[in-house]
Amino acid sequence: MRFKKIDREDIKRLSKIVGKERISQGMSNLKLHSLDQSHHRESLPDVVIWPVKEEEVSEILSYANKKMIPVTAWGAGTSLEGNPIPLFGGIVLDFTLMNRILRIREEDFQADVQPGVIYQDLNYRLRHRGLFFPPDPGARATIGGIIANNASGIRSLRYGSARDNVLRLRVVLADGSIIDVGTRANKSSSGYDLLRLFVGSEGTLGIFVEATVRLRGIPEYTGSAIASFEKIEECAEAVTQIIKAGIIPACLEIMDQECIKVINKIKGIGLSVLPTLLLELHGGSSSQIKEEMEICSEICFSSGCKSFRKGLQKEEYSRIMEARYSLGESIRKANPGRIHTVLDVAVPISSFPELVSFAKKETERYKIPSYIFAHAGSGNLHLAFMGKKDEEEWKRIEEIKDRIVEKAILLGGTATGEHGVGIGKRKYMKIEHGEAISFMKKIKKLFDPNGILNPGKIFP
Repeated sequence: MRFKKIDREDIKRLSKIVGKERISQGMSNLKLHSLDQSHHRESLPDVVIWPVKEEEVSEILSYANKKMIPVTAWGAGTSLEGNPIPLFGGIVLDFTLMNRILRIREEDFQADVQPGVIYQDLNYRLRHRGLFFPPDPGARATIGGIIANNASGIRSLRYGSARDNVLRLRVVLADGSIIDVGTRANKSSSGYDLLRLFVGSEGTLGIFVEATVRLRGIPEYTGSAIASFEKIEECAEAVTQIIKAGIIPACLEIMDQECIKVINKIKGIGLSVLPTLLLELHGGSSSQIKEEMEICSEICFSSGCKSFRKGLQKEEYSRIMEARYSLGESIRKANPGRIHTVLDVAVPISSFPELVSFAKKETERYKIPSYIFAHAGSGNLHLAFMGKKDEEEWKRIEEIKDRIVEKAILLGGTATGEHGVGIGKRKYMKIEHGEAISFMKKIKKLFDPNGILNPGKIFP
């Protein structure tokens, strides 16, 4: 695909759309929008633009489409697979100024938001209404970015991913036209489900300018526990048995002993240095929480649990969860001078113990710092590597990642559970989807015939 290099005339025309104060070719701004939190190589855009209304986005895309200028949407740059890196330069649309919470429809458990809203800020506004937006990827991610990557997070087992928590989208297409997909109704069987097509499309089919998201009630009763195991495989087996028992916790998080070492060192918490399971239950009564917690305790001990601490005090559990949310940052701090990359795969829950065992054996072959953690209840495994700036070491890391991804797909799983495809997972798309890739390309061609939207992503 041949794209146009932006020139003075283009800058002049684009400046008329948004004003000179919201467009920049300054090197500091270009570099800030050249890489995300992944290890992928930076790529500078030609210009960064901060729109504040949908009409501006529409005009910019219409102009870019006619001139064959690539356009990449930007939220907070917290993604982990190079999803928003502008590989072909062009325009980066930074949505941090389109950050208004437009309406909170409390009686319908819905909110209308612009794409630049940080999800923690929305939940802060909702806290006194007894409501929250469930997807929680941890970083200060924008809702637009969460939807674009179909992100999920720690409580996805009970509440689902972004795809389960978006009802309606307003989307600007490549030619500047604007469409609405989805409905504010909680269910619909009307026509093709274009809403779910756009969720997880990483800005390659259209750019979101407004979303109606689903809200949930803050549970009146909660319970938490932390369990330690001798082996991480036992930890994974306990997760499978808890799900099999019909219990749907809010979260079931696994961390291996290397993760616990880092948490203890960086956060000073003092947990037992063993593979650990974090468990959180939400329910409608204290008796329900108590009954389910007893079942979980029995299952954990029957799976080889060494200790099971339930009824954690709110302050202690908050400290542990904060440490879990900031685990990626703590791992980087514990390995100065090394480069961070995170593997993200998911499998059916019955195959999760086998995948964990396979990943553990693969990492033990090499003396590269690695850390296994997982949204285990969703069968979603993460494996963080901290590699030296050494070509041979990175070759070995990529080989390990390849084997684990291929194993996940062989088990009926996916190359990416929540981080998206971006740059890092493109090479696995053919293995996972086979001939369906050709139909994905046709859909891309239909919505974006000139290929200007976030080019170079998803497809091998």
